[in-house]
Amino acid sequence: MIVRSAQKLTHVLLKALTLGKWTLSRHSKREPLLLSARDDADGGHYAVGYRLDGREVFATQVGQRCHDIVDHPTLPLALFVARRPGTQCYLIDLRDGALLQTLESRPDRHFYGHAVIHNDGEWLYATENDTTEPGRGVLGVYRFVDERLVHSGELSTHGIGPHQVSWMPDGETLVVANGGIRTEAESRVEMNLDAMQPSLVMMRRDGSLLSKECLEQPMNSVRHLAISADDTVFACQQFMGPSHESAPLLAIKRPGQAFEAFPVSLSQLQSMGHYTASVAVHSELRLVALTAPRANRFFIWDMDSGAVRHDGTLPDCAGVGAVEDGFVVTSGQGRCRYYDCRAPQPVGTPLQLPSGLWDNHLYLA
Repeated sequence: MIVRSAQKLTHVLLKALTLGKWTLSRHSKREPLLLSARDDADGGHYAVGYRLDGREVFATQVGQRCHDIVDHPTLPLALFVARRPGTQCYLIDLRDGALLQTLESRPDRHFYGHAVIHNDGEWLYATENDTTEPGRGVLGVYRFVDERLVHSGELSTHGIGPHQVSWMPDGETLVVANGGIRTEAESRVEMNLDAMQPSLVMMRRDGSLLSKECLEQPMNSVRHLAISADDTVFACQQFMGPSHESAPLLAIKRPGQAFEAFPVSLSQLQSMGHYTASVAVHSELRLVALTAPRANRFFIWDMDSGAVRHDGTLPDCAGVGAVEDGFVVTSGQGRCRYYDCRAPQPVGTPLQLPSGLWDNHLYLA
């Protein structure tokens, strides 16, 4: 009995030491781990982790295409979330890429590509579609039990077609980008373009609604979010209206103010191809970055003044994420790039990451 107790204590101490090292390393600014989803030329799907110098940490083949990634606040785990209308998410060990769990959606539900984990490390919330009432948005609520996710319930997103969910800086308020589009099971076909209902929702973790705001243009599907440390919310959109029209594709909600279009020039809007993929905020440098892959454009603005810091061509630019001195951007057809934004004019440098077939999001752990 004493030997078993000693062995158990040793195991606990070793695990704590390992996790302690992971916690220290994941907060280091020296060597971030870029997490993203990629496909290969044969259509295979992968959950990947790379260092920015091009070193591959893992490339784990998975059954379905993934979209966004959310990492655990203390454990070396990340969930690669299924792209709409996928039914599988993958819990990956970030140290070696081991597939720890395939999380299946429940009957009459599919995933919408995004999730968040509470800072206590116990609860995960994933955007999902109720296919019995197509488009009715829910947050699937899951609990970590012995480093596996177990379904615990669901909350309404107070809208239709939820895409991204994020935390406000308080770590307790959820922000949901309801895209406003109804889709059925196993389909990406829009059912209600003549009656879209996009919205930006803020809600408590118990599901209670705090606010719900809509943009002036009802055919702007609110898709992706970036939140700054001062509670400023950015949301990028996809315009589902006629090709000859243009509409604002980046919106902002400053604390205590209405949800409204961010000041982007008409020429820039017209150069976006009605479609934005990913948005990121650099709170320290006070910058916001946006990718528009269908138009091969990448933008950086001053988030306070709206001044343009960068407007350039980047083939099939996909995910964007903030790093210590700027942004990293992946590209589906060209070289992934790092943009040093410390000077007034950002400087782009090619990264030694493999090119091609990156999904629309990246996460830097």
